[in-house]
Amino acid sequence: QIKNQPELVDFGVISTDKKLNDAERLEILADDIAEIIKKYKPEAIGIEKLFFTTNQKTVMTVSQARGVIMFIAQQHKVPIMEFTPLQVKSFICGYGKAEKKQVQFVVQKTFKLKTPPKPDDAADALAIAICTAHHYSKNLRLSQ
Repeated sequence: QIKNQPELVDFGVISTDKKLNDAERLEILADDIAEIIKKYKPEAIGIEKLFFTTNQKTVMTVSQARGVIMFIAQQHKVPIMEFTPLQVKSFICGYGKAEKKQVQFVVQKTFKLKTPPKPDDAADALAIAICTAHHYSKNLRLSQ
């Protein structure tokens, strides 16, 4: 392994049944995030910063999920790093308006995957993880 090269341990998505109410779905998310933290003991957690969107229903749901993730990370004393989609695309591809397929390609090559990560949400999360690994280790070097 190359020094400072992120290593892929596992990836996927947390899915909940759409028939459940919001509180039940958030509880599942909280439990799953807590289990992931206990299992993998991450040094930092990266999440996407919200940006303005015209879909109010989506922004509310995403805000609630972000809040749960931040709360669980804080409970476990795991530092949180936030990145906008523009920051992620700029770091991963060198261009803030990069297409989703370009980001997936770089993520695939970075982790030496045979195929692009699926679903798209998993690929986005891996891109954020790459940013987090880089910026977290950079911040550690600066503070030492």
